[in-house]
Amino acid sequence: MIRPRSVAPGVRGVRDVDTFAARTPTLPPATHTNSYALGGREVLLVEPATPYEDERREWLAWARGLAAQGRTIAAIAVTHHHADHVGGARFFAAELGVPVWAHAEAAPRLGDVPIARRLADGDVVRLDGPEPMEIRVLHTPGHAPDHLCFLDEAQGVLVCGDMVAGVGTILIDPREGDMAVYLAQLERLAALGARVALPAHGEPIDAPEALFRRYVAHRLGRERRVLEALEGAGEGGATLDGLLPVAYGDTAPALWPIARLSLEAHLIKLEREGRARRGEGGWRRASRDDA
Repeated sequence: MIRPRSVAPGVRGVRDVDTFAARTPTLPPATHTNSYALGGREVLLVEPATPYEDERREWLAWARGLAAQGRTIAAIAVTHHHADHVGGARFFAAELGVPVWAHAEAAPRLGDVPIARRLADGDVVRLDGPEPMEIRVLHTPGHAPDHLCFLDEAQGVLVCGDMVAGVGTILIDPREGDMAVYLAQLERLAALGARVALPAHGEPIDAPEALFRRYVAHRLGRERRVLEALEGAGEGGATLDGLLPVAYGDTAPALWPIARLSLEAHLIKLEREGRARRGEGGWRRASRDDA
């Protein structure tokens, strides 16, 4: 059994940040979701992730251990509603006797998890302590409509959820994601000048601006391959399954079911921009006659 790892207080020299990684039902290559305790005396817990009983016991021991350090949990915050981020939300809130905070868009997606405070873009969470911490809330949709990031501007620390990962990449599922919005939010995060990003999956990311911009470049590079696949399909067009081996020929076939979702997200973006069209034969490259 893979056990969760508890990281010592302080993340790469960052003050008043603790980390705990628990096994979750996440997408490979990730296997764990990171939770973060932000604050000195008063603490905000981010990502009540795990649904597994053994991992929950370890997570609770970590959270309750904060009290031995003279710290009090103010609330549990979720970055977004995906199962590998909120699998323990209701359980941990009840066990610890603390409220759950999330974006308003999360409320209808979290079922029976009560949202005590609906966080919005620009909100500031103030945490008391010997050196008080102010956390700015950033609404960063694109991966999910309710996605939030949390920025400690004083230290340059960004808790970035699923905007990027320390391992693997991020899926944009067209059923709830938006590729154009996601790219715009990555550009926004890159402009923050954060010193370190703390992702939900993988290790802390130093100099995250470079990674945010690499993510954008990677997506735009993939977009060019999608356009090439559309060009090759001709006027008759092609289905998603027909385009997939061309646009994602560099991806292992075992990953094509996930890649197919990303392909559709790219096509929807291109359609909105007037660069792709869909019809009875499938998708094709837009032409001047479509204008």
